[in-house]
Parts: sequence; C-alpha cells; structure tokens
Amino acid sequence: MAFLLLPIVALFTYQPVHDLINNFGAKVATDAILVSLKTNMIAFAIMIALSTPFAYLIGRRRFRGRSVVVTLVEVPLVMPPAVAGLGLLVAFGRFGLLGHTLTVLGIDLAFTQAAVVLAILFVASPFYLRGAIAAFEAVDSTLLDVAGTLGAGPLRRMLRVAVPLATAGLGAAAALAFARGVGEFGATILFAGSFEGTTQTLPLAVYSLFDANLDQAIAIGVLLIVVSAAILLASKLVGSWTSSRSTSPSPGERSSYAQS
Repeated sequence: MAFLLLPIVALFTYQPVHDLINNFGAKVATDAILVSLKTNMIAFAIMIALSTPFAYLIGRRRFRGRSVVVTLVEVPLVMPPAVAGLGLLVAFGRFGLLGHTLTVLGIDLAFTQAAVVLAILFVASPFYLRGAIAAFEAVDSTLLDVAGTLGAGPLRRMLRVAVPLATAGLGAAAALAFARGVGEFGATILFAGSFEGTTQTLPLAVYSLFDANLDQAIAIGVLLIVVSAAILLASKLVGSWTSSRSTSPSPGERSSYAQS
C-alpha cells in the first residue's frame, strides 16, 4: 500500500501549494488542457455512438467466429502504445496504406489534431467495448423477449431495455476508456506529434517539460492524477447508484420499455 501511494504523495508534496497552483496557469498547461479536453470529448462521443451498438450486437448474438471478433477487438489492449502509434502512422500517414487515397481526397491526418482523436479512439475504444459487451451479456434475455412480443423492434429493445439495464457496466466501461484516453501518450506522440496548442495533450506536455521546467511538469502530473481520481470516483458513484435500484423492472415497467 505504501509503495503504491509513495509516488503520488511525492508529486503532491514536491512544491508548495501556491507554486503548484501558479504552474497550473502556465500557457503550456492551459493549452494542453484545452487540447486534451477537446480531443477526448470528440473521441468519447464517437466511441459511445459507434461502439455501443457494436457491443450490443456482439454481446447478444452467438455466431461462428464470434470469439475471433472479440479477440481482435481486444488486441489493442495488449499492443505497446508506440506500436499502436506506428500502426496508425503507416495506415493513415501520407505514405501509409491509405495515405495516397486520403491525399487525393485532400485529407491529411498525421500530425494533426484529428490524429490525436484517432489515437485516443484506437487505444481507448477496446476498454469500452470489452466492458460494454460484458454488460450486455448480463442483461436478462427474458426482458428483451418480452419487449419483442410487445412490439418493440431491435433498436428500441436495445435503447429502451438493454441500455438502461446495462447502465452500471456501460458507465464503468466508459469511465475506464475516458481515463485511458486522457492518459494516452505513446500512440499520440508517434502519430500526431507534440505541437503545443495543437496536438500536445497533458501527458505529452509532461514529457516536453521534463527537462525544461520540472515544476510545471509535476504540476500537470498532479492535475492528471486528480482528473483520473475524479473519473474513478464518478464511476464508482454511478455503479453504486445503479446497483441500489432494482435490477429487474416490474411487469408494468417491462411494458413501458417496449411501448415508450
């Protein structure tokens, strides 16, 4: 326990509180905060919109090759971040697999803010998908069947029955994915670079300031710890709130899921 807490305590106590607060206001810090906030929110919205239906499909269906699909989804979880960034570069870079096609279309992704979003999506989405698939697998099939007999189509069954019942799992998975995105470093620096005000996120700012201004680097590090802890706390609160509610709706609620 002490071993786990010691580095965190060291970061928080390295400099006086007023110096820590002043370093939060440095331009490099505020620029990195804005870049991180913008890119992570965009990536998060895309991830939720695209990954939730996919996770529902995988979680509720059984088909040949399903285990292969799930394994492929989880591969980025075990890829070294630098390899992930390299893969994105040779896939979407100017001289990459799709580079020529993108160039013809006037699209340049590498070393832009869009590249930061793609890097976050690549490394964070598997965390959400893995948790979301498990959450949808845990939904009682009987409730979905009842909704179907009451006239609810596949989309309505997902949105009105499965998603509400899987809220705790989806919330925890989303929080974990968002935290992973906020802390992303390796894939971003290789695919998007570290340009202040454009692609330099908070972790990249820490790396950039390590030699130039250690106090500012530590201040940003403390900020990242606070953000991560807040995300973790929010996830636990959502889970506790959801688990305190009834996990199975009453017969009347079942009808409302299908008819609303």
